[in-house]
Amino acid sequence: MTGARVRTAAIAGFVGLLLGLGGYALADRGSGRDRARTEAIVRDYLLTHPEVLVQAGDRLRQREAASVVDRHRAALETPYAGAFKGNPNGDVVLVEFFDYACGYCRAADASLDRLLAEDPGLKVVLREMPVLGEPSVAAARASLAAARAGRFTAFYDALYAAGRPSPETIARARAAAGLPANSEDPAAGREIARNLELAGALGGTGTPLFVVGDRVFPGMVPYETLKAAVAEARERRT
Repeated sequence: MTGARVRTAAIAGFVGLLLGLGGYALADRGSGRDRARTEAIVRDYLLTHPEVLVQAGDRLRQREAASVVDRHRAALETPYAGAFKGNPNGDVVLVEFFDYACGYCRAADASLDRLLAEDPGLKVVLREMPVLGEPSVAAARASLAAARAGRFTAFYDALYAAGRPSPETIARARAAAGLPANSEDPAAGREIARNLELAGALGGTGTPLFVVGDRVFPGMVPYETLKAAVAEARERRT
């Protein structure tokens, strides 16, 4: 059963439980008419306050996400070679699945730089997730080769500065990072496949996808949300 179907079934069960709770509570001391009346009250409340179901669904998704993150935490938070920014021994790890061709990832980079500048205890692990075509894959492979050579940050920053991935911009980023032309990492394909699998386990289908502590944030996330998630993750550690 897919994650979406599990969530749907769970929410349906939650609704059924709410509708039946009053009846079960009255079963030993009331009539069937009492139970029907109580169920009607609960049903009317849910129709009047549908946000209760939204809140229940959100909480269920958070619990599911936390469970998946816990199972895969080591794989998520351990960077590929040098594919990270910030404090290598940071007490909080923020993970981003990204694609160099993703405009939202490019926009989110400013938030990550701001967080890193403000928080000396933060480590940002960047996981390649090229989902936007062959230029994305070529950029990811070059980026992983840069990480293996200890030049990840230089390549990452240079490619974002150069523009969307293309043979020309990738070549410029390689040169800026001091890497040989067409440098390759033979393990890059396995790493990309593993990242796609990890993102899929988290319910991610696109980029960016963020993981902070036990929280998973798909899509573009405001700086304030990421900052709050980092603070929450740090508080949970103490």
